[in-house]
Amino acid sequence: MVFLIKKINMNNLFLTEDVMLNAFQNRDRQFEGQFIIAVKTTGIFCRPGCTARMPKKENVEFFDSAKSAMSNGYRPCKVCKPLEKSGEVPGEIRTLLTDIEKNPSEKITDYGLVKKGIEPSRVRRWFLKNHGITFQAYQRLLRINNAFNNIKNGDKVIEAAFENGYDSLSGFQHSFKKATSINPKDSVINDCLTYTRFTTPLGPMMAVAGEEGICLFDFTDRRMLETELKQIQNHFKSSILPGKSKFFEPLKKQIDEYFEGKRKSFDIPLVTPGTKFQNEVWKVLQTIPYGETRSYKKQAIALGNVKAVRAVANANGDNRISIIIPCHRVIGEDGKLVGYGGGLWRKQWLLNLEKRNY
Repeated sequence: MVFLIKKINMNNLFLTEDVMLNAFQNRDRQFEGQFIIAVKTTGIFCRPGCTARMPKKENVEFFDSAKSAMSNGYRPCKVCKPLEKSGEVPGEIRTLLTDIEKNPSEKITDYGLVKKGIEPSRVRRWFLKNHGITFQAYQRLLRINNAFNNIKNGDKVIEAAFENGYDSLSGFQHSFKKATSINPKDSVINDCLTYTRFTTPLGPMMAVAGEEGICLFDFTDRRMLETELKQIQNHFKSSILPGKSKFFEPLKKQIDEYFEGKRKSFDIPLVTPGTKFQNEVWKVLQTIPYGETRSYKKQAIALGNVKAVRAVANANGDNRISIIIPCHRVIGEDGKLVGYGGGLWRKQWLLNLEKRNY
């Protein structure tokens, strides 16, 4: 059987007909963003990980984008919603997040969700999946973060408590200490790290910021993410709470521009806790030009120690700031893709993106 694979722009020879068909048959989400599959008998197109009924082999064809599929008369699948970014925040959740960020003192209960026409169980599932906590817990942490900054900026503890929706000072103090491990009055001499979640074509990413810059930016499904979060918590001796940071908006803008092929470098302030050697490695990583690659050996040579290849590879693996510190541009000496915490499929996708826009 010959597939209409010619409609794919095969910049990546890794995406053979068999690879794409196998990915679709196994509903492999690792191939999100790399191709679109269309079903001739139904006229719909899907993501690689779609859970809809499997079509016959002879009834499918592949495209490199949703736009290409629609240009050929196909419509988007209602199950996998291929026009949405992978991991995109649903509209009603996005509205909720906007509301509670504007007014953190507001407590939205399940009854309040129903009044807004939103199903509470859907909200609960989304927050548990994407933040590991319930919507109510997320609201509490957001209020604590807001109160922390209020106190740090000069408000009295009792003022911060009432401004953020607490009815009693004792209840506020208990919640505050449980979330941050410090007493509210000590906010003046301590820092609080803030996190947010971004949607990208390669799936959701988490950003964490302190007072001086971004200290973590990584894919939410990375196995090492929990370890990374503990490392920066220990380094800063600080809790990580949901909230706003002056660095998040410019970060989102620059990351969106990067994925659109319009940005080749970043000017976001970064904070990179680590050893002297690790920081030297991460600095060298940032000298690798957009659209180019380096081997671990060349990276070691750039550091002045050709024997440090393994140590360089380990330091690359400890990088907590994906894309901006471009460890995806480092490959094996033989040119093969090796060692990327976000998954080799993402590494290939990023290299292809840069190659197309070089």
